[in-house]
Amino acid sequence: MEGETFSRLGHGSDQMDPKVVQTLQKGLVQVQTLLDQNRLLINEINMNHESKVPHNLTRNVGLIRELNNNIKRVVDLYTDLSSSFIKSSIDVSSNGDDDDGDDHGSSSCGGALKSNGKGC
Repeated sequence: MEGETFSRLGHGSDQMDPKVVQTLQKGLVQVQTLLDQNRLLINEINMNHESKVPHNLTRNVGLIRELNNNIKRVVDLYTDLSSSFIKSSIDVSSNGDDDDGDDHGSSSCGGALKSNGKGC
């Protein structure tokens, strides 16, 4: 299903750079993995809360911290994906609309993420 969404992109008049599509796919898979993990954490937190067992309630402190860290990571991933997508859009439009040879600050990374998940 994930590949299906992006395989339809680029069949119109504007085509997306395959590296950008790959970056978006990879980032969205990472986001979905974290969201799935968060769902499991929330279920466990709710069960522990309902049990009212002191050990389970104490365990919730760590689970809630993990949930908060995952949420921060999701926000960071979406920020990086958005930046990469916008940057690649600017690179494409400046390459197509401009003949003065100036790259207007664009770089050659094409919107790809570094191996650490951060943009160029």
